[in-house]
Amino acid sequence: MRSNLIYDALDTVSNRYLLCQLVSKATRKFHKPNTRVQDTMNDVLGRVGEARESEQVITVPSTQVAQPQRRAA
Repeated sequence: MRSNLIYDALDTVSNRYLLCQLVSKATRKFHKPNTRVQDTMNDVLGRVGEARESEQVITVPSTQVAQPQRRAA
C-alpha cells in the first residue's frame, strides 16, 4: 500500500512538505506517457524510501543551477 511507502520515505526525508515537493517533482520527471501516474508515484516513493541518506535523494549539481542575470531597467 502507498501508506507503507510514505512511512518508509519519511525515514529518509523527515519534513512532510519537502517530501511532497520532492515526490511531485520526481513524478513529473520520471513519468512515461502510456503509464499510470499512480504507478510512477509509487515507484518514486519506493526509491526515496530505499535511499540511505537525504543527500542521495536531494542533490542539485551546481552546473545545472541557473545564475541570475542583471538587466538594465
